[in-house]
Parts: sequence; C-alpha cells; structure tokens
Amino acid sequence: MEAIRPLNHSQRLLETLTLAPLRSTSKAFYLLVAVLLGIIAWGVYAYSLQLRDGLILTGMRDRISWGLYIAMYVFFVGASMAGTFVSAILRITKAGWRTPVTRAAEMVTVAALPIAFLFILFNSRQSPQWTIYKLTVFSRWESPIAWDMYALTTYLTASLIYLYVALIPDLAYARDHIGAQATASRRWFLKTFAIGWQNGALQRRYLQLAETVMMILVLPIAVAMHTVTAWLFAMTLREPWDNPMFGIYFVGGAIFSGVGIIVILIALLRKVYRLESFITRKHFLYLGYLLAALAGVMFYFNVSDFVTHAYKLRGDMSRYLEEQFTGPMAPLYWAYFWGGLVAPIAIVLLPFTRNIAGIVVASVLVNVAMFIERYLIVVGGLGLPLNPYEVATYSPTWVEWSLLAAGVAVFMLIVVVILKLVPALAITEMMEENRLGSNHDSLLPPLGERPGQSLEGRRGAR
Repeated sequence: MEAIRPLNHSQRLLETLTLAPLRSTSKAFYLLVAVLLGIIAWGVYAYSLQLRDGLILTGMRDRISWGLYIAMYVFFVGASMAGTFVSAILRITKAGWRTPVTRAAEMVTVAALPIAFLFILFNSRQSPQWTIYKLTVFSRWESPIAWDMYALTTYLTASLIYLYVALIPDLAYARDHIGAQATASRRWFLKTFAIGWQNGALQRRYLQLAETVMMILVLPIAVAMHTVTAWLFAMTLREPWDNPMFGIYFVGGAIFSGVGIIVILIALLRKVYRLESFITRKHFLYLGYLLAALAGVMFYFNVSDFVTHAYKLRGDMSRYLEEQFTGPMAPLYWAYFWGGLVAPIAIVLLPFTRNIAGIVVASVLVNVAMFIERYLIVVGGLGLPLNPYEVATYSPTWVEWSLLAAGVAVFMLIVVVILKLVPALAITEMMEENRLGSNHDSLLPPLGERPGQSLEGRRGAR
C-alpha cells in the first residue's frame, strides 16, 4: 500500500466539502426527499387509476397510440447518452478540465435509463410485471422493439459497471476518512463496496485496465442504444419517420440534451455543496462551447431533413410540413427552433451572456426544446394519417402529466440518493492531479485560499 501523504490546505478543503454530505444529513435533504416522494405518490395514484380503467384515461387513441409517455422515453434515453458518452470521451482524450465533471455525467446515465424504461411501462395497459414478462419472453428478435430492450439493458449494465469501477478509490477514501459522524449503515456501505481497496500498485494497474476496457466498450454501446431507439420510428412506412437520417439525428440530439442536463446538475452541485473552488467558470465555458457546437449540428440536421423532404414532397409530406411550420404544431416547432437551436448559440457567442448563468439558462432552454422536439416527432408523426382522413389531434390528460412529473421526481430522487452514498466529485483523482500539478489551471485552489473562493474570483482579484 502506498504511504499516506499529508494533505495541503487545498486537499483538506476538497475532502471537507466532498465528504460533508456523507458525514451528516441536513433538514433540507429530508424536505427535498419528502417533496419528491409526495410527487411520486401522486403519480402512483394516477397510475393505479390507469391500470384500473385503461389507457382511455390518457389522450391516446387508435390513431395516436404513442404520446407523452414515448416522448419522455426518448427524452430520458437521450439524457443518458451524454452521461457515459461524454465522460468516456473526456477520459479517453485526457482532457485536463474533465475531473470535476465526469462523476456528474456518469450519474446522469445511471439515473436516466431506469426512468426511460419506466415510461415504457406507463404506455402499457397491462400490469408492469406482465409487460416485462411479455417483453422478455414473447418478444420477437426481428422487431426493433426487442432490439431496443436488448440495447437498453446492455447500456444500463455497462453504465453501472463503468460508474462503479470509477467509484472504487473514492469509496475507499470515504471509508478511511468519513469518521465516526457517519451512521453505521453508511460506514458499512462504504466498507462493503470499496471491496478492500488499499491503493496498491497492482490494484491501480488492474483498475486502470478495467476503466480502459469499459471506456472502449461503452462508446459503441451508447451509439447503438440511440440508433436502435431511432429505428423504432425509422423502420416504419410513415412519411415523417421513413428517414435513414434518424439514427444519427437521435445520437446527435441525445448528446445535445445530455450535455445540457450535465450543466444543470453541476450548477446545482456547485451551489448546494459550495464547490465553487472546484467546479469553476472554465468548466461551464467548455461545456457551453460543446453545447453551442451541438446546437449547430442539430441546426444542420434540421435544415437537411426538411429541405430534402420539401424538395420531393413525397406522399403526405406537404401536409406534414404545413402542420409543422404554419399549422397547429407551428408554435411548438418554432419554440424548439429559436429556443433550443438559435438561442444557445447566441448565448455562447455573445460576451455578456457567456458566463455561468447564461450557460445554465441555455442548458434549460435546450432541454425544454429537446422535449418539444421528441414530442413533435412522436405526436406529429402519428397525427399524419395513413389513409385519407383528417390529421389526428392529441392532448395529454392530467394522468399523463402526473406520471411525467412522477418520472422526473424518481430521476431526481435517484440522483439525490447517489449523492448521499458516494462523493459528488472524483476526490482521489483530483487530489492526485493536484499533487502532480498536471495542468496549469489546477483543479484545486492554491494554498491559503478561502473556502468557496473560485478560480475566476482569484483572477479578478489580480
């Protein structure tokens, strides 16, 4: 085992702030959990009524059989993409600024994928256990729905392993430094899941090998997950969905919305846990640049998609484009276009909005817009009739909105619970990088800095 080095002031500050949530629990935490459980309880009530009376309680009918539930499924699958994908890319490229961001990114994936599956269950008239049984036993391997289930379970398994492997040194560090303030159950959890980690040379070598293998594996699995989700739509004969671009369209959109969720999460962590010294303006700027670049990619995909359809106007595409641009769907589409594609680019380009608050606002706009985009894909595609009928209409009921709120609450609850069990930052990696001085903008504040003073604050003081 490697000899223990004394901590400098910066490392002690990191340890104090990162392990504080594991040592004690505030009243605000219990209040937040109570609110989330209340929302979930209301969702359970709404779901019980839906199980009793059927999908007639929703706005879905025979011509629009997918609605808010499947739109939210696609949204959460997309949210999961950036988590593991961005984390793996940053680790592979060894980006020096990545360390405070990767833990939040990995948590997003692990929390989002179960919620995506939850919305599949919501879309079924039958009980959850019977729906799962049918999907696993009676699904046909040649169906894109079956491929989606295989991809989702594989992706979730790989993401859990990837997160856990990266967590082992931090769990061991918390085990050795958490002290007697923590509850006995929390100390048991840390001791059990640290699996005897002592930071020995052989252990570090095997852990690095495991991380490398998982980084290489998780990238194609993530791309396959979102490509297969796109095939649920693209392998039909419906005019708006019959599009070979849908695979790359969904992958790009998934990374786009996922990066936005990462920005929102690290902004909350920065504020709640007073991590301004470690999650700095630099991290938001780099993620903002990535967000703007992805907005440009999505802008290109939209233009390419609509121009090719409008040039040919095959089948009922003229009716579909009219619905999107000037018809009932137009307010939603233009809110997505201006709010989710144009506004984030403008926020990052303009110097007076290119700051932490501006990038957080851009991230919120992106996620609202990407939810709208998924809604337009699902409802807009199904609303276009296959026979010479009028365009079908759809409006979600209170049951659907209640289950949407419950799903979001479960997602938040999973993140909150994870943050009570494990360090919010990659504490051992950050300490090691600080000790080695591996980059010019140190991940930890220098000796003598006041707690909570950020890197940008020090530069301004100069």
